Amino acid sequence: MKKRFALPMMIILICIMLFSGCGFDDVVKKYSKNITSYNIEAQYNDTNQTISAVETIKYINGYNVPLNYLKFNLYPNAFREGATYKTVSTLDIAKAYPNGNSYGDITIQSVKLNGNNVTVNVGGDDKNILTVEFASELYPDETNNIEITFMLTLPNINHRFGYGANTINLGNWYPIACVYENGEFFTKPYSYNGDPFYSQIANYKVTFTCPESYIIANTGVIETENVTSGVKTITAKAKAVRDFALVLSSKYEVLSQEVGETTVKYYYYDDENATTSLQTAVDSLNTFNDLIGTYPYHILSVVETNFVHGGMEYPNLVYISDAITDYLDYKNVIIHEIAHQWWYGVVGNNEFTEGWLDEGLTEYTTLLFYKLNAGYERDIEEIVNNVLDSYLLFTDVYKQVFGTVNTSMNRALDEYTTSHEYVYMAYAKGMLLFENLNSFVGDKKFYMALKQYYADNKMQIATQTDIVAAFEKATGADLSSFFNAWVNGTVVIENIK
Repeated sequence: MKKRFALPMMIILICIMLFSGCGFDDVVKKYSKNITSYNIEAQYNDTNQTISAVETIKYINGYNVPLNYLKFNLYPNAFREGATYKTVSTLDIAKAYPNGNSYGDITIQSVKLNGNNVTVNVGGDDKNILTVEFASELYPDETNNIEITFMLTLPNINHRFGYGANTINLGNWYPIACVYENGEFFTKPYSYNGDPFYSQIANYKVTFTCPESYIIANTGVIETENVTSGVKTITAKAKAVRDFALVLSSKYEVLSQEVGETTVKYYYYDDENATTSLQTAVDSLNTFNDLIGTYPYHILSVVETNFVHGGMEYPNLVYISDAITDYLDYKNVIIHEIAHQWWYGVVGNNEFTEGWLDEGLTEYTTLLFYKLNAGYERDIEEIVNNVLDSYLLFTDVYKQVFGTVNTSMNRALDEYTTSHEYVYMAYAKGMLLFENLNSFVGDKKFYMALKQYYADNKMQIATQTDIVAAFEKATGADLSSFFNAWVNGTVVIENIK
């Protein structure tokens, strides 16, 4: 039997701001112990857009079974010529490649295990996996040292990885250890739907060399910066983060403001409202600190960049596309991507198989920002109704064209037939799920549940089971059937305006 949950009109919010958390550095200090660490030394050559690098990984087996081998994701190979799984949909090709098709890749030049050379073994479904065989079983809490020497060729593309007219984007650019679960490593190839990434937290030290003219935005805190004979070298460190990204530009101007013990930076080159954009980032950080729990890092960089989509989240750093022409949309992307610092960054999840978990919750957290910041003058009821109308129109048209529509949200990225289908299920329906839940349990319990979910799952990998548990703990209600109906696609969503 299908369960019916009608979406009521908006109720007036009672803003309950319960501040919780321990000391600012305590969280990172606690979770940065006994985890894998990456030490990367990289040099960028701007004459041929290549990067040569050596990556040393102190890999700690954090699982409860011995491992005979380790697999690494090689995301840059999705950008190579002949890749099976494309990085952008057909509809986005012209926007992504304004100068025509361009290709990039990652070449693994050598691999060492505990100082000894081992065979380079690149495979997977689309040359997306590097496998390192261990000489003997690596038991839980034991360590192997792995050194990977590699070369990157950057494509001319407005994307996570590549170079455009204004910036060089280095997202998902180095070999990163796959997550081990259910008896195997998760090795799904790239998908242009959503964010096809999944990783555990780790510690990073990155030394990056480039021409002096480039200003660098990056995950973590820059500890040293030296310039010699026109060459700049920075060393940045980041503890207990899920990934490490950089953006380079010779055009950047930078504004900054302190929020508690966090420095918020705004990197821009084409924003007439730069001061307002920085303030939007500051307001977002303040709001989410109070609403969810304290952001545990010392840096948060908001970066205007060449990007085919609206924005993209990385630890301590978010992309904001310079192609956004409506400034209300631009600010909305800033808020959304900063909300991802909590939902994906600190509380992780498998973005490939449960994209709705971070995207749906992030969309709704963005809506809560507007509820709690009346000065932004956004009509919350109108936003929800517009999302509802769009979702119902999409499902209706889809059903008319194909005869049926799959409204389940528990699909992997490669199980969605189009990028639009993914967006409507993960983002739109995900937001409607949490709006419906909030209307039933009330603001106080809903806000308590957000804090509970954050507190219980920070620096971990969360699943649907975990978010249900957090909301049940905060509300005292049995919500498993509610979530199942929405996620499995059996809920009937109606417009009762």
